[in-house]
Amino acid sequence: MNLIVGLGNPTSKYKKNRHNIGFMVIDSLVDSLKANDISKKEFKGKLFKSPKTMLLKPDTFMNLSGESVLAVCSYYKIDIENIVVVHDELDIEFGRIKLKYAGSSGGHNGLKSIDKLVGNEYLRVRSGIGRPTAGKDISNYVLSDFSKDETLCLEKIINLSAEISLELLQNELKDVQNSFSSKKSICE
Repeated sequence: MNLIVGLGNPTSKYKKNRHNIGFMVIDSLVDSLKANDISKKEFKGKLFKSPKTMLLKPDTFMNLSGESVLAVCSYYKIDIENIVVVHDELDIEFGRIKLKYAGSSGGHNGLKSIDKLVGNEYLRVRSGIGRPTAGKDISNYVLSDFSKDETLCLEKIINLSAEISLELLQNELKDVQNSFSSKKSICE
């Protein structure tokens, strides 16, 4: 079984935040795959299942995302190499998506939590949100909603991130990188 995890924070307060792009991708996948809700309290998140793939939105808040991932992986005996995590990335400009296998969390608290509890050898779909302007607080930035201009391209980014996530479960990382690689924002 494969697992796609979208990182974000629960509750409507955070729904449209930059930090919740992973949740947005999972919502899109739930709709397109017509996945069924199979959530249980012990999963510490919303879990959906389609014939070949499970989709997870942790309810633990970002900094404890690993608890939910560990609970689902333990229950369903999902190997770490069958996990794709979709998350926001400050170090990538808005509108660009990069793929990565394993490595550092880059300071992302959701990834730190997963790395600590499950390991770091999983695939990542890194959706760029860019950095705030100089002097602005990073925490406030990631917990703010996308701007009006960004919202015009957001659906395109969500759909492409969802497509890439599914492709990573079927094909080698290098092949998916070659197919979806772009030097510029898809919003241009």
